[in-house]
Amino acid sequence: MTYDPSNIFAKIIRGEIPAHKVYEDEAALVMMDIFPQSRGHLLIIPKTASRNLLDADPATLSAVMPLVQRAAKALLAVTAADGIRFVQFSEAPAGQSVFHLHFHLIPAYEGMSLAPHAAGKADDAELAALAKTIAAHLA
Repeated sequence: MTYDPSNIFAKIIRGEIPAHKVYEDEAALVMMDIFPQSRGHLLIIPKTASRNLLDADPATLSAVMPLVQRAAKALLAVTAADGIRFVQFSEAPAGQSVFHLHFHLIPAYEGMSLAPHAAGKADDAELAALAKTIAAHLA
């Protein structure tokens, strides 16, 4: 399997498609998942081209994982979730639908089930407001 630079996350990183950005640096982009499994679902997308965890450069993983942790802490502070689910899908049989390495941070709330992966689109105004609030905690 090879990396396809025309995937939607590569287009978002290049600024060709809009996104609800939370944070961006030279290594990665943090954005709201527009098809959230729970309120506050974030995606952390390394900027280095790789299909998934299986072909990622270890240096990319080392650079991005501290951001994943910072984003998880900010997400908990903002959403008051009871926990965080951290997920990375590698290849279609495992559930990967966009073939650019990315990590999901999904807030878990006591007594609430997660929505199915990519089940329904969230309200853009709510995503924009939440992105701004989470961004303030990441700054």
